[in-house]
Amino acid sequence: MATSGRNDHAAFRRVLRRNATQLARDLPWIEHADPWAVLVSEVMLQQTQTSRVIAPWTKFVNAFPTPTSCANAPLSEVLRLWSGLGYHRRAKALHDAATMIRDVFDGAVPGAVVDLRRLPGVGEYTANAVASFAFGQSVAVVDTNVGRVLARAIANQTLSVGDARSTANELLPRKDAASFNQSMLDLGAQYCTSTPRCQSCPVARVCQWNREGGPDPAPRSAGVSRPQPRFQGSDRQARGRVLAALRERPRSVQHLVTCVDDNDPQRSATLVAALIADGLIEKHGQRVRLSGDE
Repeated sequence: MATSGRNDHAAFRRVLRRNATQLARDLPWIEHADPWAVLVSEVMLQQTQTSRVIAPWTKFVNAFPTPTSCANAPLSEVLRLWSGLGYHRRAKALHDAATMIRDVFDGAVPGAVVDLRRLPGVGEYTANAVASFAFGQSVAVVDTNVGRVLARAIANQTLSVGDARSTANELLPRKDAASFNQSMLDLGAQYCTSTPRCQSCPVARVCQWNREGGPDPAPRSAGVSRPQPRFQGSDRQARGRVLAALRERPRSVQHLVTCVDDNDPQRSATLVAALIADGLIEKHGQRVRLSGDE
């Protein structure tokens, strides 16, 4: 893989740092002092737009200010606070992670990437993000936003996941990596988007793609630009309807069938069974409730 030289990396770092204030977004978890609050934000941000996370994150960390308080609560309370975020298996994973933090790590979020990776629902990106933003560790944070920046501004070529990680590690400054990582995320989220805003981008003059031209290297780079399946009519939407109904109170199996698809009871039964298998809901006779509900 051809990469930019170290001088180009240094120039990019300088320009990015110079524009950090302009790039900064006003998000409540940025530079938050509590690693648990940072972990909650990173799990919620998985596959979810930032604007949709702010209110649920605030409610969640107020309700569960520590991992132990979350672990001690029934899963049903966590699922109720997850309303509006979708991908509810993340809520169970976070609850399971809180339990592990309580039982294995004495109630404190671990700071080492290797320990963070042990937590349910925590992959490489989330572990690096928590290690960087909560503990100041010098590790690169690469999500889809950063993947676009790396492919366009640094390499001007399509990058595999491995190439993107390697490039991000080469680009990482020796000092204050957390602020640099945040600026990379801010740049990708606001300017180096799927439809890039190159004319107003504050780092355009040091962007390899802007200088050299050619086809956009971001699509298919480092896992970016993967279209989401259609939500309307999807199983994901139907699962959300079931959970929304159960947040109010336990329901009959027949009621849940109508929530999903009254014309296809087999599909409804399959989805309810999948939610039970995922550990999100429980069946008691002909009644179904959120897991942990009394």
